[in-house]
Amino acid sequence: MKGDYKYHNRDLSWLSFNYRVLTEAKDRSLPLYERIKFLAIYSNNLEEFYQVRVSYYRQLLKNAALIPGKIKDVSPEKILAKINKTVADYQLVFHDIFENEIVPELEANNIILIDRDTQLTDEQAAEVKEIFMTEILSTLQPVLLAKKRIRPFLKTGQVYIILEMVIKPTIGSASLNRQKRFGLIKLPTDHNISRFIELSPDDNKYYIMFLEDVIMRHVNKLFTGYIVKDWYTIKVTRDADLEFDEYEEDELIDAISKISSSRKLGEPNRLLYDRTMPASALKYMADAFRLESDIMVPGGIYHNFRDFFSFPNPLSPALELEKQPPLRIHDFDKAIKLSKAIDKKDYLLTVPYQTYDHLLRFLEQAAQDDTVTEIKATQYRVAERSAVVNALMNAAENGKKVTVFVELKARFDEEMNLRYAAEMTKAGINIIYSIPGLKVHAKAAIIIRDKNRYPNAKDQAYIGTGNFNEKTARLYSDHGLFTSNEEIIDDLKTMFYYLESQNAKIKFNHLLISGFNLISKFGRLINNEIENAKAGNKSHIIIKMNGLQDPHMVEMLYRASEAGVKIDLIIRGACILKTEKRFSKNIRVIRIIDRYLEHARVFMFHNNGKPKVYIGSADWMKRNLYRRVECICPIYDEALRNELIDILHIQLTDNVKACEINSKMENIRIENDLPKIQAQAATYEYLKNKYPKEL
Repeated sequence: MKGDYKYHNRDLSWLSFNYRVLTEAKDRSLPLYERIKFLAIYSNNLEEFYQVRVSYYRQLLKNAALIPGKIKDVSPEKILAKINKTVADYQLVFHDIFENEIVPELEANNIILIDRDTQLTDEQAAEVKEIFMTEILSTLQPVLLAKKRIRPFLKTGQVYIILEMVIKPTIGSASLNRQKRFGLIKLPTDHNISRFIELSPDDNKYYIMFLEDVIMRHVNKLFTGYIVKDWYTIKVTRDADLEFDEYEEDELIDAISKISSSRKLGEPNRLLYDRTMPASALKYMADAFRLESDIMVPGGIYHNFRDFFSFPNPLSPALELEKQPPLRIHDFDKAIKLSKAIDKKDYLLTVPYQTYDHLLRFLEQAAQDDTVTEIKATQYRVAERSAVVNALMNAAENGKKVTVFVELKARFDEEMNLRYAAEMTKAGINIIYSIPGLKVHAKAAIIIRDKNRYPNAKDQAYIGTGNFNEKTARLYSDHGLFTSNEEIIDDLKTMFYYLESQNAKIKFNHLLISGFNLISKFGRLINNEIENAKAGNKSHIIIKMNGLQDPHMVEMLYRASEAGVKIDLIIRGACILKTEKRFSKNIRVIRIIDRYLEHARVFMFHNNGKPKVYIGSADWMKRNLYRRVECICPIYDEALRNELIDILHIQLTDNVKACEINSKMENIRIENDLPKIQAQAATYEYLKNKYPKEL
């Protein structure tokens, strides 16, 4: 019965995903620096989670009227308590991995982390002093705390040192029972000071110190009248869940221009503190900074492990994963113009296995092509020094009409997008900013040609699952379709017409666009599988997404499962669907965490042996389905459909990096007697063998 359907909490499910990321750091089959990278990813993920999702619950706590009617039974207080308890448990695992596995393995490779207790040689002591005096001292601003008089503002995501001190005794003064005082030092990493200080190697050993340890070895230069008895590190995370959905264009630009300072001033929602800090010091600090006890999460001696993205490797490229040279689409390499190849048939680009240079070349050639009159594109997250943006600006400078829809509300990328929008405007590009109430998350570009002068010229498009961002294209696994299919092109022109005019009196015949036909079309596709199952025919649904959070879509999957439809879900992140229940007995959910971030959205419906396959930008999250403009594209070319289905099946047979998600949201490793298949490595080999390089 529908009323019996159960769902996981979205955010507790997400924490399960992030824990799966953390477990990669325990995998001794990985090179050491790959394991360190997963510590950094886990830490960075958690920081954003607290900035956004925990902020959401804390806002609900302050204003019960904000709780949507359908979830009135949800207790933000209970969920926050579960989140903090879960994170605290994971922090113990995190620091056990770092302290008892990573540090010893660094030492085994002659990379020595000098901690606060390590005795320096005379040469090292002199070197550390020189670095401190010449590079660090001038950036420090030590503060003596006084609860009622001196209360500095703690910046979000910044590591601080809390010092327990006593006044130095003077001649003749009593040395016992002197009152404790507390000091504060901000790590100056926002002054381009590295978190990691490399000392000179000696005898083939390499020495690295944390910045805080360097500072504390010379703390007497900062608090000259005090004796430091002990010290600890803390970090505050603040609310960054800023909403701009209802702003109009000029107001939105103005608001985003101030966003950096707005985020820094948000309400604190997590205090991460050194778990060795005594209760008295913790209470003093909480009182001094007016921090609530329910935001306090114990951590290790060191914080901000996202800094480990830049942890130095003096032995590089040793201790790192060997880079996979990206594969090439040889039809594109043979073609003088990519447009000539795309005129003949559709092509699928699968990054990072295949080179993103093909898309850049596609745009760069369009910028120079005399037959091209117009280019339209969406831009959600722009890479720094973006080659995509440069190609679009070149097109405008060459007299093409270029229109770019820039989503200014892309969280944490608002300022970058605004800066590039200004540059593109100067180059003559027509910029369309965000639609109030909606984010444009579609990943699409269209090349329009002059049919009057060139009657045989075809319009072409690229529709993808990932952003037009050459940096993330090296790290995220995504698909994109190059096509000159007139039916898809016409629908895409309609989508851009909607973005420019917001005229909702339009219809899409092939593309699935949120707010128009996306939910209803997926409903019909699922119902078709249900009818096939009821008729005794084979029925199968495979869906790959980043997140599954919308109860309506989950309910449709539950109904399909109850009807006997086999359902395989590859969900990287949050998944509210509960497996192993009566209503989900035919549903399997797996999660793959490996060297690349699984980012593609792919949808396959068996359709009685004539499979229908779609790719696009939309996860089945509430935000994607109801508050964004998303674009899902059908794959009409049979060979490309089969290629995507083959890749999905490779992922479903992964028994190295895949985990099944059980009813308790646990990541259960897949263990069987079948040959070992690591999906990402197998996908690379599949594409390499399918498109062998021609001699």
